[in-house]
Amino acid sequence: MVGMNPKEGGRRAKDLASTASQAAGQAAQKANKHPALQAMARVGFVVMGMLHIVIGWIAFRIAAPTSTAPTSSAHEASNTGALAMIAQAPGGRALLWVAVVALVALALWRLTEVFVGAKASQRAKGAALAVVFLSLALTTGKFASGGGASDEETATSTTATLLSYSWGAAVVVLAGLVVLGVGVYNVWKGATRGFVKDLEHGSSSGHVGAAITVAGVAGYVARGIAFAIAGVLVVIAGLQSDPEQAGGLDVALRTLGEQRLGSVVLCAVGAGLALYGLYSIARARYVQM
Repeated sequence: MVGMNPKEGGRRAKDLASTASQAAGQAAQKANKHPALQAMARVGFVVMGMLHIVIGWIAFRIAAPTSTAPTSSAHEASNTGALAMIAQAPGGRALLWVAVVALVALALWRLTEVFVGAKASQRAKGAALAVVFLSLALTTGKFASGGGASDEETATSTTATLLSYSWGAAVVVLAGLVVLGVGVYNVWKGATRGFVKDLEHGSSSGHVGAAITVAGVAGYVARGIAFAIAGVLVVIAGLQSDPEQAGGLDVALRTLGEQRLGSVVLCAVGAGLALYGLYSIARARYVQM
């Protein structure tokens, strides 16, 4: 505007930014508490639970001595393996479209936490999980449409692309350390029962059943072990410039199964992943929204 001095222009810009921020916060608050979004987000937790149950079942089949442990996408112990198996079942693709809507709702609900979260850690967690759930929704949509690629192929291809750059190995190692950190955090959260307080806030009685707690402990520890192994493999892929090492969750679980007493441990981890699925389904009811 003609005649406006720099200080006044700066104040106006700051006021406009503040107004926009407040409007975004109010909109996020309304969305966060909207019954329809909350209901579909809870279905999203059920979807995550079902995927983990299927992954646990596939992991158990890989570990079973009588199993040939096929490596097709429908028998991959990962999200894409679970999605492929569901897609092949009667009515499976229609069910996956419902899952897409639920996962998008869960992603949007997590995204609102970026604006309504009381702590910076809550806002950062909301943003990260929003990306995770939206990515999974996109992947689910591909399988619902009759397409889709395996996690192993995607991980290997992405790693190979990164390693083709001079700085790629460092990025791959860093990514592996992040995944390893997520794994360690999951083990810690399960072992210390750090998830119980979150569920108790959403329970009318102020506490949840022992069965849910046991499922959560076993589930978080199993997820943590799987993620930690996957993270180590990604670090090795970066250090050795070998993209085949970074095959995702399925390769991590198969690597575990190949160790001494690996079949026993893999069965335990598979059971833990299935229990995490049951915990996630229970979480759909108890999680505070």
